[in-house]
Amino acid sequence: MSGYDGFAPIYDQWSADMTEDIEFYVELAREAEGPVVELAVGTGRVAIPIAERTGRKVIGIDSSPAMLAVARERAASAGVELDLREGDIRDFSLEEPTALVICPFRSLLHLPTWSDRRRVFERVAAALRPEGIFAWNAFAFDHRIADRLDGQWQEEPIRHRIDYAPADSRIDIAVEDGPHISLWWVSRSEWEGLLDVSELEIEALYGWFDRRPFDEASREFVWVARKRG
Repeated sequence: MSGYDGFAPIYDQWSADMTEDIEFYVELAREAEGPVVELAVGTGRVAIPIAERTGRKVIGIDSSPAMLAVARERAASAGVELDLREGDIRDFSLEEPTALVICPFRSLLHLPTWSDRRRVFERVAAALRPEGIFAWNAFAFDHRIADRLDGQWQEEPIRHRIDYAPADSRIDIAVEDGPHISLWWVSRSEWEGLLDVSELEIEALYGWFDRRPFDEASREFVWVARKRG
């Protein structure tokens, strides 16, 4: 996952409408023992509140030096210290197993292939203690939304265009006069398959961060998985 440095100056504005996830991940951190690991930590949008509200050590991993630089500045301004590490989440490892790994804001969708995602799940399983938790969220693909947005310029939160490539299960997002990124959508059965081939099992699947049940009307996967003891 590279090329995200261009998003660093605008990332807070880009993610401003996603706030309800923070308390969800903070609550998981409160329930865990030891450090919290956040994959694709970005600018520290979730990591900093976790450190502030729980006092837990937070290890943040990201491939973008520019994102990490912003996270360091924001953490310093907030008066907290994050253990920020530049690296590829497909290859991360820890010195000691932990009880909680998180990957907020649909960041796993930046991985283009099944093999990439499997590598992350295997690294997560290796990093967790027995009964440790892995939590992440991702959108549930809706063809009606895709049809409405495909090829259109959106004004909020920043002027950008979305283009869908169904043959590759890919969404291309281009910020006007700015960076381009891609996401690859993942179905429920694919997420479940990733759990099956790792040492993880489903603890819960929610339809939003208020822990409502996932059902046919849900447009967000909020997964909580546990490492088998």
